[in-house]
Amino acid sequence: MKKLFIPIISFSLLIACNSGGSKDEKQEDKKENGTEVADVTQNPDYQKGLGIVAKNDCLTCHKVDEAVTGPAYRDVANKYAGTSDTVVTYLAGKIVKGGMGVWGSVYMTPHPAVSPADAEAMVKYILLLKK
Repeated sequence: MKKLFIPIISFSLLIACNSGGSKDEKQEDKKENGTEVADVTQNPDYQKGLGIVAKNDCLTCHKVDEAVTGPAYRDVANKYAGTSDTVVTYLAGKIVKGGMGVWGSVYMTPHPAVSPADAEAMVKYILLLKK
């Protein structure tokens, strides 16, 4: 029972925290600078990564648009937008191994139970949040 409680609470928090910004994200035909922008919530990388984030403790320290203990996911996405594909592997390594210094002096705890493939899926989700 305890194993189900934490993922359910995490997923509920994710839904609650994202409800304010979801209006813009759900508009499939949103116009930006005269061009149509696709609905990122329909992207398989978005859906897979969101599910993995919801199953882990990520939302304790991160929110989509608000810095908590760690940076906001959107800030991370904007910082690494337009960088090489190797950034996915690099950031996934930071999730698994932990680290500090990029976003200040707060240490990001390691998550050794997260597989490298799951960490990469989480990073792909986060990078889709760029504005």
